[in-house]
Amino acid sequence: VVDADGRKVPFGALYGRQKAVVVFVRSFLCYTCKEYVEDLAKVPRSYLQEANVRLIVIGQSSYHHIKPFCSLTGYTHEMYVDPQREIYKTLGMKRGEGNNVSVQSPHVKSSVLLGSIRSMWRAMTGPAFDFQGDPAQQGGTLILGPGNEVHFLHLDRNRLDHVPINTVLQLAGIKTVNFTNRPEIIHI
Repeated sequence: VVDADGRKVPFGALYGRQKAVVVFVRSFLCYTCKEYVEDLAKVPRSYLQEANVRLIVIGQSSYHHIKPFCSLTGYTHEMYVDPQREIYKTLGMKRGEGNNVSVQSPHVKSSVLLGSIRSMWRAMTGPAFDFQGDPAQQGGTLILGPGNEVHFLHLDRNRLDHVPINTVLQLAGIKTVNFTNRPEIIHI
């Protein structure tokens, strides 16, 4: 994988010494990925440190897109890219949309029409219609490490098939996050 400064990092180094939640996104232009990463950005660094777990997002574009995507989403945790999609392929992440699967990510707020229009606008206003990776590539979520231990693996079947973030956090031993804007109610 490649970091935001263009440095290559072995994928295994991301989880070799510490447990890591690794989220592979379809594309930095994909509205569902953008909204999912906006919610990942809400996971407090203190929760990750307390559980001794890294939170990592991997995209499939050029590393030049990492900083603008982090700025757009407010994501401050680790982010890398796999521009040749080598890890995507090795893990068996599918290409194309499965139309027989009806799922809805709780983290996607935009309708298909509005989200698609926003994605197209970002693509058109970017440099030379750079689509930032294969638009048919699906992502997935893993909990790995330390070492070669695989705790959880989910391969997305379509653009809305994200694992709810709190489910992933619970599986990784991290405190959950209130993603609604409503205050929590405490019963006495």
